[in-house]
Amino acid sequence: MTIAASSPTASAAALPGKGVGPLLRAWRERRRISQLELALRADSSARHISFIETGRSRPSDEMVLRLAEQLDVPVRERNSLLLAAGYAPRYPETPLDDPALDALRDGMERLIRGYEPYPALVVDAAYTVVAANRGIAMLLEGVPEELMAPAPNAMRLTLHPEGLAPRIRNLREWRGHLLAQMEREIALHRSDRLRALYEEVAAYPVPGQPPGAEPADPVAYFALPLRIEHDGRLLSFVSSISTFNTPMDVTVAELAIETFLPADQATAKYLHTLVG
Repeated sequence: MTIAASSPTASAAALPGKGVGPLLRAWRERRRISQLELALRADSSARHISFIETGRSRPSDEMVLRLAEQLDVPVRERNSLLLAAGYAPRYPETPLDDPALDALRDGMERLIRGYEPYPALVVDAAYTVVAANRGIAMLLEGVPEELMAPAPNAMRLTLHPEGLAPRIRNLREWRGHLLAQMEREIALHRSDRLRALYEEVAAYPVPGQPPGAEPADPVAYFALPLRIEHDGRLLSFVSSISTFNTPMDVTVAELAIETFLPADQATAKYLHTLVG
């Protein structure tokens, strides 16, 4: 699969009738940081932070960004804070197929191809698959075409009863892991699009599995594995997610590269045999 343009995620705009102060206070409370601690981190004073949060003082655009940095506010939300304070957004949202991102796309393609025969893919903030290697294509063999086009979604592909779900032998554990992951993202980004996706996939029926589908395994896994059947064999993977450091573009900030590492020697040997 090659890089595809991703559609922008709906921005979590400033709440109606609220300025930047209440929004910053909400982020501070979410991070469980006191006004004094935030002031120390941002080289300010607790009095000034209090005045900003109550609307008695209008922060400069640089102060908004400094506070957002200390509160680890996502890049898209930093634009919302700037708008709420009366300033222009600082971070662009460049379409992934824009020529300006050619080097980024090429780099991600090389990265996931170089990871073969192990599976790897790139998703956006709504889990739309924008790139995937042959290892992912191998796992998706037999998935209905309607789930693959026009823009496949990683959560739908995994949890849909006609997708990978019937093949996952520890589906309840893996499903719980994915839903918890989505809940954390929703709490961080407040995305209506992501919330709708969560409600959709959480409502999917869990396919019935034959007795003994999740037997006790003698392997002592070092992380929760994805245990999935392929061509009559049981494969085990553990996943790792990578994002870009210090992104200056909303699109880049919301990309994630997920790689699947074999969790046992049998899985690694089988994948290398397929390639060989």
